[in-house]
Amino acid sequence: MGFPVCYSEVFLPKIFIYALSFLGFVRNVILSVFSLLGLSDFIEPADGYFQSESDPTRLQPVNPPLSAVLIRELLPVIKFSELVDCSGGGPPEESCPVCLYEFEGEEEIRWLNNCKHIFHRSCLDRWMDHDQRTCPLCRTPFVPRHLEEEFNQRLSAAAAASTSYFSPAIAHNLFDEDYDDNIPSIISNF
Repeated sequence: MGFPVCYSEVFLPKIFIYALSFLGFVRNVILSVFSLLGLSDFIEPADGYFQSESDPTRLQPVNPPLSAVLIRELLPVIKFSELVDCSGGGPPEESCPVCLYEFEGEEEIRWLNNCKHIFHRSCLDRWMDHDQRTCPLCRTPFVPRHLEEEFNQRLSAAAAASTSYFSPAIAHNLFDEDYDDNIPSIISNF
């Protein structure tokens, strides 16, 4: 009355495990070959394994959230050298807290008005594309309190205006002020 020595049911799942492992290996080999041949654009891996952080052709969200588009209009984009010139001394931060690369003279940065942190434009834009509305470091809201009501109204209006997709040109028209022309005055106010 003991246990039988062999079960055929136990052998069958092992075959599936080996087959799945082999298929995963073949997938990685094919992706590597396509990448080496420069044909990786034809294959879009779901996990982004072969996409590096520094690759400028990385996939960007097709339709960023409405809030991200509106917040980008509020946050000034300036050259790092302009911030250094206007601040007199050096900037409070020498490297981007997101990517940890040092800021260079002509790089575009976003300077947060509420908390005074600075980030590379692309780093903060990726953060906002995930519908984040606060500073990645201190969690201070991007939108100042005195502009929250107006921001919420414009967000509601933009959401009502867009039916199936949102055009960044619509968001640009939602704001009356041109922040690019007022960068020196914005910096001097802080």
